[in-house]
Amino acid sequence: MTDPKAISEILSRDDLVTAYQAGQRTFSGVSLAETDISGIDLKGADLSYAELNGANLAQANLRGCDLSYASLREADLTEADLRGAMLIGTDLRQATVTEANFHDADYDPTETHFPAGFDPVQAEMKSDRADS
Repeated sequence: MTDPKAISEILSRDDLVTAYQAGQRTFSGVSLAETDISGIDLKGADLSYAELNGANLAQANLRGCDLSYASLREADLTEADLRGAMLIGTDLRQATVTEANFHDADYDPTETHFPAGFDPVQAEMKSDRADS
């Protein structure tokens, strides 16, 4: 049972960590742009529609997270674990993805936006659309 006002109370890294440790997993629409949340463990959290532009997510555990339609423009995802994450419609333009692990992450070839030069096939991601 998620408290409906809990999301509006997530204004900092500490708020996010406290809510996650208390068992909350739904953070859809949270706005933490430019926030340093490096090294954070949010495995399995719902961060769909989150505003994370410019956030520092280096070495974060985002394994299995739903980041659908989240905005991560210019975010630092260096060495982040995104295995099995849902990246449908996610905006990763200008994000730093050095050594990030995207193995088995789902993406939409037409709606997910990657940094220039990023190859989702080489990163072992899974397209959510069948080849036609």
